[in-house]
Amino acid sequence: MPVNKVAILTAGGLAPCLSSAIAALVESYTVLAPGAEIICYRSGYKGLLLGDSITLDSQMQSNISRLYAFGGSPIGNSRVKLTNVKDCVKRGLVKDGQNPLHVAAEQLTRDQVDVLHTIGGDDTNTTAADLAAFLKQNDYDLTVVGLPKTIDNDVFPIRQSLGAWTAAEEGAQFFANVVAEHSANPRMLIVHEVMGRNCGWLTAYTARIYNEYLNECQFLPELGLTREARDVHAIYVPEMEIDIAAEAARLKQIMDTHDSVNIFLSEGAGVEKIVQEMEAAGEEVPRDAFGHIKLDAVNPGKWFGQQFANMIGAEKTLIQKSGYFSRAAASNQDDIELIQACCKHAVDAALRSESGVVGEDEDAGNELRVIDFPRIKGGKPFNPQTGWFLELLHAIGQPVGATIEVAH
Repeated sequence: MPVNKVAILTAGGLAPCLSSAIAALVESYTVLAPGAEIICYRSGYKGLLLGDSITLDSQMQSNISRLYAFGGSPIGNSRVKLTNVKDCVKRGLVKDGQNPLHVAAEQLTRDQVDVLHTIGGDDTNTTAADLAAFLKQNDYDLTVVGLPKTIDNDVFPIRQSLGAWTAAEEGAQFFANVVAEHSANPRMLIVHEVMGRNCGWLTAYTARIYNEYLNECQFLPELGLTREARDVHAIYVPEMEIDIAAEAARLKQIMDTHDSVNIFLSEGAGVEKIVQEMEAAGEEVPRDAFGHIKLDAVNPGKWFGQQFANMIGAEKTLIQKSGYFSRAAASNQDDIELIQACCKHAVDAALRSESGVVGEDEDAGNELRVIDFPRIKGGKPFNPQTGWFLELLHAIGQPVGATIEVAH
């Protein structure tokens, strides 16, 4: 089917792939369908519902490669669930009695869009799945092709989501600076809280890259510049249960010996227990439009810091969150190569009128392909038995088995 008009939107939280993905899509259309008109909906599904879009003229398209140097999304993001009618009405995106899916479909029709590309995580693409299903059931002639964006790397069945490699690299660089704060105060506990609601991949991989960075450093222990003080001493992810008493005993020995303790913590680790404590105290647990707990309000880093501080004899506790620093970065070269491959495949699929999400399918030998929308879902856990992670835990002296068990 000829593609005359293409629409692009980015949605959900930021990741270091959004600007690059827009650029790569536009570049692919320039080569594969040079006559196609391209528009971008501002602020994700919000812009789609409100009919707020911008048309890319020839000058914009010729300069689109400039986006590779930037993080964020120039066209804006928002968190909108098209099946959450009440929330859409409350936010003034649709009128009372309207179905947001129908409103979106009609807007696409008015805009004469043949293909819609959605760039987002599991929420964005499950919403795209809802929209694609509605379009098909109601005989709208339109193709929807999604791209998997999430720094958590937690989308079934996709091996590697766009932007996750960069986010880990940036998080490691963030901590490489923060860790020097241990020299400003004796017996310093530093908790590096990394994004990852249900999946510990980003925390684990960030720690891996930081560990590799330390391997390349030359220290001067005679003057007090030691690897041991700057090392990762513990990694806690949602997929592992933590014996806090046993870990505190281990970490106290490190504090007594090296005058500092550094913890890498997934923001989703321990959340269930924290929420239980909040609800028991009669506190309201805030949630977003998708029903997710607002982790900045729960504040896992602060909770873990308080749990460990007294037990290990910390004189000062520093909680540092790398999430907004890392997720707003420009894509690194590894991500750019993956993004460009996925975008070319997405445009090929669009020209074949094949809807779905483009990614490396773990259920098909990691083949880059179009994955049917119904197979896409979030919450893919990180496997703490992964070889490189077990090697990392061994390298930092964190036991596996007696004090930490895989959560069931």
